[in-house]
Order: sequence, then structure tokens, then C-alpha cells
Amino acid sequence: SHTWFWSVIQNDFSTGNIDLEGCMRLLEKMQIPFDEDHLKHIFRKTLDKRLGDAISMDDFRAVYRALVHRPEYEELFRAYSSDGVILTETQLIKFLVKEQFQTEANEATVLEIILKYEPIDEVRKKRQMSFEGFIRYMRSDECSVFKSQHRTIYQDMNQPLCDYFISSSHNTYLIADQLMGPSHLWGYTSALLKGCRCLEIDCWDGTNNEPIVYHGHTLTSKIPFRSVIHVIDKYAFMSSAYPVVLSLENHCSPKQQEVMAHYLKSILGDKLLSSPIGGEVDMTRLPSPEALKFKVLVKNKKAGTIEESMLRMDDDYLGETEDLSDSDSLSDDDDTDDTLPLRRSKSPTKRKADRRFSLPPQKKSKVKKAKIALALSDLVVYTKSQKFVSFEHSLMNQQCYENNSIGEAQARKLVKHSAREFISHTTRFITRIYPKGRRVNSSNYNPQEFWNVGCQMVALNFQTPGTQMELQDGKFLDNGGCGYVLKPDFLRDRNTTFTPQNVGGYSKPMSLSIRLISGHQLPPSSLSKTNKADPKVQIEIFGVPEDQARKKSSVVKSNALSPKWNETFSFNIQVPELAMIRFCVEDEVSLVNNEFLGQYTLPVMSLNTGYRNIPLLSKEGIKLESASLFAHIWYY
Repeated sequence: SHTWFWSVIQNDFSTGNIDLEGCMRLLEKMQIPFDEDHLKHIFRKTLDKRLGDAISMDDFRAVYRALVHRPEYEELFRAYSSDGVILTETQLIKFLVKEQFQTEANEATVLEIILKYEPIDEVRKKRQMSFEGFIRYMRSDECSVFKSQHRTIYQDMNQPLCDYFISSSHNTYLIADQLMGPSHLWGYTSALLKGCRCLEIDCWDGTNNEPIVYHGHTLTSKIPFRSVIHVIDKYAFMSSAYPVVLSLENHCSPKQQEVMAHYLKSILGDKLLSSPIGGEVDMTRLPSPEALKFKVLVKNKKAGTIEESMLRMDDDYLGETEDLSDSDSLSDDDDTDDTLPLRRSKSPTKRKADRRFSLPPQKKSKVKKAKIALALSDLVVYTKSQKFVSFEHSLMNQQCYENNSIGEAQARKLVKHSAREFISHTTRFITRIYPKGRRVNSSNYNPQEFWNVGCQMVALNFQTPGTQMELQDGKFLDNGGCGYVLKPDFLRDRNTTFTPQNVGGYSKPMSLSIRLISGHQLPPSSLSKTNKADPKVQIEIFGVPEDQARKKSSVVKSNALSPKWNETFSFNIQVPELAMIRFCVEDEVSLVNNEFLGQYTLPVMSLNTGYRNIPLLSKEGIKLESASLFAHIWYY
């Protein structure tokens, strides 16, 4: 392997020693991920007391080894290699079966691995693997903690829409907070690229008969409705082929609703679903994500029935409106405080002068009937917004294509007091949960409690980083990141007796054991002048209440490059199908203060067994290219 190494690097040393820049370029060429702070530290240590700032080939080899030859990999390699230099096909199969629990591994499996990861030609030709190849394999996605089968669409996509959890965003146009933050097309682009399948569009009358999108009655900036639809047209199906639902938060006059309908039709063209699939009206069952591939669905209030819309399809009925029933407002999120800012009065004496800043009266005594333009109403097919009255009322009156939006506070009460009815409701109807308007800083609620009762569209503020968004991103890594995840059987069966509080016969207990071995190139603490941190790892399970658990590792002092823990954590999980696991790395600044360094969240059912690397993401959800944890995972 020495000769291989020299042959790879000698060109870069043809003109003499190399400096830090050259060292970085060479590692990039060798496709070795590195963190600059860590590399600088190793580079300086190698230079040590020497004059100048350049290193020789021998020095570079030492830098390479310090960064790449991890002792924990070496230990595994030596345990299976008879000479400590190479692994034969047989030894590699043994490693896969015994350590990685890949019981079906055979010669074809290992040959593929060798051809893909072994960098040394003569070793590869002998169908063997050197330590260099083994490192590259252990570092690859195949050895990630996330199951590779789950990176593709592997679930049945032919069930009705209400049988899936659907990646959903709230106030998609905001990229900061709800009072002052800019509204921005980037909100839509980034959500769609993340695989989000339900977007919210807050529409208001604009000047020159141009509807606009912004957070009403606040100082957020305004963007034309037309531009939003153009962005959706462009990005809707880049990361997923499955349907996108536009949840219209409609505050427009009938006249501008017609303009909206015109833009939806003219910009989206064939992508817009404006009549039932296959022409016939089977309204007893919702179509599947598969049947709605590459379609955009409009979710809005609707006047009358689908049949009436279809009869009108040939006629020109511009300018016609219809009254919605008394209880209906056009806006989907029925507690209007979702679009109203909060102005706190300063003191009783100032209150009079401040009257103009307080909330407009919430309840008008006489309900003015909302008018809806038929042109827009007729674009609503399978996603008709229906005001939520009660579970009983829905069971008696609601059609499968009618959906409810319930604010988080009300939804939380329902979870607490009538979980069984709630689940019975979500087996039949798409239910959207949205954050309460009081969250003016766009903070999020924990989506898990609503997934636990089968809510399909648990809408979060995608622009707000934090554990809630990490759970959202982690849940929808599953099923190829397509934005639709099939709900467990017990949340789809209409006769289910499952509740999160009382899992009863639905529990499939899993005993999960995680040996946290080490970390590699963790981000240094912001307080460190070099490459140091005092890292500790927190492993947390989210799921039904009795599965909630959190374990913490010890703190490794002053080492972010290669901290070692070797600690084992065990969890007993009753409902693994709903459980999520989150690995969070923090720097212990003081006994009461920790700094976030990185995290990774994924569904428990997507955990790979054996020796696995755990990638780490930044606060904003961006992959930290060189940082990872190394663990051994086992469950039965």
C-alpha cells in the first residue's frame, strides 16, 4: 500500500514540499473529507518545531494517517484479517454476516463492495480488500446508520391519500418570523426541494387586480401570487413525483379569486388537477399518491358538489360567485389569529391611545357570508376544506374528500381527551394541524404528538430550526424522501382500538442497544481558538408517551477530533413504528450551558444494525461533510 500511496501523491510533490493550501487540495483530490480547523491543527503538529510552513511527503503521510486511519476501524480490520494487511472475500463475508448482521451476504455482495471501494489496483484485481478499502467502505453510505433500502421508495403507494403522513409546511412564504420577517419565494423553493408536499399560500387582494401573498395585517413583505405559482410549477416535482397540495389561506375578493384561478390554470397547465381522475366520480375513496403523480391539488373551500363543478366545466361562468354556508369563512385556518399580529398594550393609561394597535375584534356578531368565485371553487376536487365541528359531526356528515384544519391548541386537547375518536377520524379524513398564531416568532410545536394519532398534514414552520423541524426532516428521510410515509396499520384500520396512551395489543416491543464508540472531526466549540470542544452525546427517543426516553453520555474533555466514549445505552420501545431517534452532540460549556454541535434524527425502523457511522447536521439542517459519530447498533 506504500507504493500506492506514493503513486497517488508524488505528482503534487514534484516541485518540492507543500503548504497547508496544497495539503487541502491533495486531500480533496483523494476525496478525503476534512474539517479545516482539525486539518490546521494536525498540519501544525506535524510541522512542529520546523522552520517554514511546508511539509514533505513523509509528513503528509503522517497527516493523512492522523486524519484517516482511525484506530477503531483498524481494530475491526485486524479482527478479521489474518495478516493485518488484507481481507479475503471469505473474511469480508464473515465480517458482514457477524458484525453487520447482513445474513444474506455472499461472494457477489463482497465483490461489489471491493470493486466499489478498494483503491489499490493489484489488491482489487485479486478480489481482496486493503485497510484503505475497508476505511472507504466503513465511511460510505452503505455503513450509514440509515438503512439503504429506506433511501428509495419501498412502501405501497397505492393506498388512499389519507393513509399517509404527508410532509407539510406552514406559512411557507416566510423565511423569518411572522411579524416582520421577509416573505420570499425561496421559502417555496427550499420547501419543495426538501420534499415538502403541502404548501400554504396566504392570499390577499393586491393592487391592479393582482392577488398577493403575505402574512395579513403584519409588516411582512408581499409577493405576487403569480410568482409563487411560477415557482411551484418549476420546482414541484424536482425531489418527488408525488402530488403537491396547495393549501390556500384565502382572503381575496371573488374578483381576485378569479385571477387566482386563471393563474393556477394557465401556469400549471396539465399539472393542475381540476377534475376527478379517470373522469368518473368515485367519491367513496380518495385516490392514491401513485394515481396522483405529478399533479398539483388545490385545497380550499368549495361551493356545492364535484358533480355540479363537472357540469359547469364547459360553460363560461366568469363573474359568478356562490355563498358559502353560514359557519364558513373563506380562510382555512378557522381561528383567524393565525394571520393577526399581537400588539401588547403597554399600560392601562396608554391603552386608549393604543387602541388602533390592538387586535381587531375576533368575533363579529353577524356573520357575513363569505363569497367564493366558482372559477376557483371548481378547481377543488379531493381536498375540500371543511370547518371542523366535532368528531361525531364529521362521522355523520363528512365526505372522504373533505379535510379539516385544526389549530394545535384545540388538537392537543382532543389528543388528551378523545384520542380514540381522533384516530378513528384520521383513518377516514385528511387532517391538517397548524401552529397557533400566538407563535409570532414562528416557533414550532412537537409534531410527534399529532403523528401519534394519525394526523396526515402536521404543518411546521420550515424556516425555524430546532428539534421539531429535525423530527420532521428525520421522519421524511424515510421512503426515499418522497414526502409521503405510509402510516402503520393500526392508524389506518377504521376499527382500530389503538391509542398512544394505551397501546394494548398493538405493541411490538423492541429492545434496542446502542454502543456509542467514538466521534470524528466534530465541529470545534465556538469558544475554542484551535480545534477543541468538550463533547457529549444525547440519545433521545420520541414516540408514544411511554417510549419517550433520553440518555446522556459522559463528557470527553478537550477533544473534538476523535473523542472516544465506548458507552452502551439500552432502550425498550413499545411502538417502534411510530418512534424516532435523535442523536445530538453538544459541547459542555459549563454545568448549565451546552452549545449545539450537530445532530441526526431518523425513524427507529430505519436504523441499520452493526457498526455504523452517524452523519451530523448543522442547526440549519445542512450536512456537516466531515463530522460523524461511530456506533454499534443492535436490536431484537
